[in-house]
Amino acid sequence: MSKHTSPDLARRHLLQAGAAIAAAALAPSLLAQNSNRAIRIGYQKSSTLLTIIKANGSLEKLLAPGGAKISWHEFSSGLPLLEALNVGGVDLSADVADTVPVFAQAAGARLTYLAQESPSPSAQAIVVRADSPIRGVAELKRKKIAVTKAAGVHYLLIATLEKAGLKFSDVEAAYLSPADGRAAFERGSVDAWVTWDPFLSGVQRQSQVRVLSDGRGIADYQRYYLASTPFADANPDVLRAVFDELQKTGQWVKRHPKEAAAFLAPLWGLDTDTIELANSRRSYEVRAVKLEALGEQQRIADTFFSAGLLPKKVNTADVAIWKPERLG
Repeated sequence: MSKHTSPDLARRHLLQAGAAIAAAALAPSLLAQNSNRAIRIGYQKSSTLLTIIKANGSLEKLLAPGGAKISWHEFSSGLPLLEALNVGGVDLSADVADTVPVFAQAAGARLTYLAQESPSPSAQAIVVRADSPIRGVAELKRKKIAVTKAAGVHYLLIATLEKAGLKFSDVEAAYLSPADGRAAFERGSVDAWVTWDPFLSGVQRQSQVRVLSDGRGIADYQRYYLASTPFADANPDVLRAVFDELQKTGQWVKRHPKEAAAFLAPLWGLDTDTIELANSRRSYEVRAVKLEALGEQQRIADTFFSAGLLPKKVNTADVAIWKPERLG
């Protein structure tokens, strides 16, 4: 595919590729249920697949026969997104890092896991400026580090420090959103920044930085899609539609990296090379969630509790999980 494929052509290819799947995904009887539903979907900038789905309107087309009305709500990061899901502000959550549901559980949220992206450990990293004297993780002791609270990078920082023989309390954490974290990092207000794609690829290509450590061998970085449990119980057809669209879109992004980058560039305000770099580090392999595969979730929960960052112990197996086979 040409490097100069236009976003419009990319959109057309994606819609054509999904037409047959979308048409067969849901039975007419299911689409007719619960007409005039309002479906509120929360997402963040790193929600690649739902950003594409939102832009091409595929869910609206698929669910329109049942009278569903979709609204989209953007959040700065995963924690406020799941807080909104917990209090009924949105019905469905785009992908959030594996740490975020742990914090939501600790707050008493009753959420349903819809889907999971397989690991993308190199899509998050600790970076320092290129001229920084810091050469190893152990040298972060007593340094100020920008990190987004409850994000996957929060766990990455704790686990990386522990591997180097340090505690989280050995560093000064500055809890900042991705945008504020980058600003603080570039003006020298912090010594290091822990971030994820596409913010990571953006700062790598636009500033002089070094990666001190990424998630490989430390944190799997699996991203989860969730729904409020009442909404999941009442709308299995919507969950099926979202699941199928996510799988299809993830496959398209990996098979057509240049088209995907061209499609996302005007939506993200980033150049295509930066987006290709970011997407190359994400798996975008959407799969069903299995209870027995939540082992790292429990390790994350235990790590945060031991660091005094969770108010109580969390049993990550105490969750609802949507099963794709429910609709056959």
